[in-house]
Amino acid sequence: MCGLIGSVNVPLDIDVLRVISHRGPDSEDLVHVSSEFGVVCFGHVRLAIQDLSPAGHQPMFSSCGRYLIIYNGEIYNHAELRGRLPDLRFKGHSDTETVVNYLARFGIESVKDFNGIFALAVFDLEAAKVHLARDRYGVKPLYYSLSDKALSFASEIRPLNLLNAPIIDKQNLATLLKLRFAPAPLTIFNNVEKLRPGHIFTYDLCTSGTRAQSFVCKPKGPISIAMDQAIDDYGRLFEQAVKRQLLADVEVGVLLSGGIDSALVAFFAQKYSAKPIKTFTVGFLDEDDSDETEDARQTSRILGTEHHEIRISRDEFEDAFGRCVEIVEEPLGTTSIIPMYYLNKRVAELGVSVVLTGQGADEPLGGYNRYRGEMLYGAIPPFVFKFFSPFLSLVKNESLFRAIYALGEKDITERWKKIYTLFNDRSIYDLIGVCDVESGQVVDYWRNLLYNEGRDSVSAMMSNDVRMNLSDDLLLYTDKISMHFSIEARVPMLDNDLVDFVESLPLDFKIRNGAGKYIHKKFAESVLPPDIVHRKKKGFKSPTEKWFMGERGEEYKKMLQKSQGIFSKIFNVEEVSRIFDSHLRGKRNLEKQLFLLVSIFYWMQSIEKSKVQLSSGLSRELYNRNEAKRAED
Repeated sequence: MCGLIGSVNVPLDIDVLRVISHRGPDSEDLVHVSSEFGVVCFGHVRLAIQDLSPAGHQPMFSSCGRYLIIYNGEIYNHAELRGRLPDLRFKGHSDTETVVNYLARFGIESVKDFNGIFALAVFDLEAAKVHLARDRYGVKPLYYSLSDKALSFASEIRPLNLLNAPIIDKQNLATLLKLRFAPAPLTIFNNVEKLRPGHIFTYDLCTSGTRAQSFVCKPKGPISIAMDQAIDDYGRLFEQAVKRQLLADVEVGVLLSGGIDSALVAFFAQKYSAKPIKTFTVGFLDEDDSDETEDARQTSRILGTEHHEIRISRDEFEDAFGRCVEIVEEPLGTTSIIPMYYLNKRVAELGVSVVLTGQGADEPLGGYNRYRGEMLYGAIPPFVFKFFSPFLSLVKNESLFRAIYALGEKDITERWKKIYTLFNDRSIYDLIGVCDVESGQVVDYWRNLLYNEGRDSVSAMMSNDVRMNLSDDLLLYTDKISMHFSIEARVPMLDNDLVDFVESLPLDFKIRNGAGKYIHKKFAESVLPPDIVHRKKKGFKSPTEKWFMGERGEEYKKMLQKSQGIFSKIFNVEEVSRIFDSHLRGKRNLEKQLFLLVSIFYWMQSIEKSKVQLSSGLSRELYNRNEAKRAED
């Protein structure tokens, strides 16, 4: 796992590369290749996981010398892919060497054969084209910025903001407020985009033309299969996924919550380990039903792992808030970012550089309430929900609120948008004076790309969420925070073969009797005790509902009210105060809305700091040099 940065006709030097040095502390390198159409720069910082020798060093040329690669990720089936290159003599056993030579032989479209997590860039010296590609489910991020006859790209936004003056896009901010995250290809900057999961982006040096293409396969099904056979197949594929992702030349641990998903991952990780694996849990010193430390401790005892836990206080939560927002680079309305920070900090302290997580189960397997809500559409006539909509202000329960708000909509895109909504259109306009117009376009893009006439709307929503919500929210912050501590976080639940199988199953294999993840739990019953399998779901949450009440909530409110920076120029602080007051008075639990507003505030503070850095020293030097270069061209 690593960090990459590259450019076409944009000067790069080692200091810019070192902005992402936390992603790869083991080695660094920067290669410049000149052609008649300009200069291509490829930079890489390495976190050595497979083949710790110099044979895995990047940037790396293919054996034929035509292709140059920088790559971040792990390809778990790379040994199988090597079998398709029998005539090549490999120098080492790194997956990078496999990837660059496989692409050289079969073309950039062959990334569809990779079962793993990756973001990569390949320069085809003969065709004068740079290809960017990102894994199916967007586990690894990749950003890019285009300008006249120039391209820059990186694993993180920070180096791109050094190379291109950052400009906040209020329209994209409106979409962030709607969904609680900025969906690819959007970021909050109008000159930086995220490559969509499962996509290839090509830049032609000869023409400065670009092309984006998908290698996403439409979900198949529903297939006809007996439940017993489906459970057996699911179990085989789940075990295979965990076994594959133990591939490493360094120690592998597991992030263990109190739930079933990480417990299953830990069970099979321990099965294939010769010694007790290290498991890690984070909890809270305040008594709260979101704390999972005792449940995780019990799971560890049953599985026989070497368990480590950390419990954080409200003060520690608040101390890390701004830092976490800066690390993630994109504000999110997800409170679990901060416990994830302390969890990875503990993992790093114990010298573990690879962890398996239980993320990615809820979206394909129907674990969230919104899927059961979508099942109600059609079962209950839409006019019933329309009838109750005038009384929404009286509803405190979040699930009921969303059901009434969304399920009166007949149009599927509008209905899904409302199900996802954090701030509604009126609130967004009152906050920043513009309306969201892009969330529907993003939802439609994925819905049309994944469309299968035989699939129901609930299964279609789950497929959308795997590639949009999951990628741009949970997987985004997990990558940024884990890599901040030079840790590779892997996601066995998103193994290609496993997700393909799950998405092919009938809906009632996933959601049955009002509960999600049915087949997941039925398989788990064969290897885990019932008290683990059937524990009440807590999710990876924080006690922010309580912490945003009372004195602390008032302090956050005053902090945003008194803002003199970018936040106060963009946001109506009176409307911000009104939202705080609604939560403080107990009218409705608005912890996610408040968390997002505070995150945006901290994010804008960090942007102001970066502007100060741009005004002096190396950053301003680089910026001026790049502008001069563009003027010459």
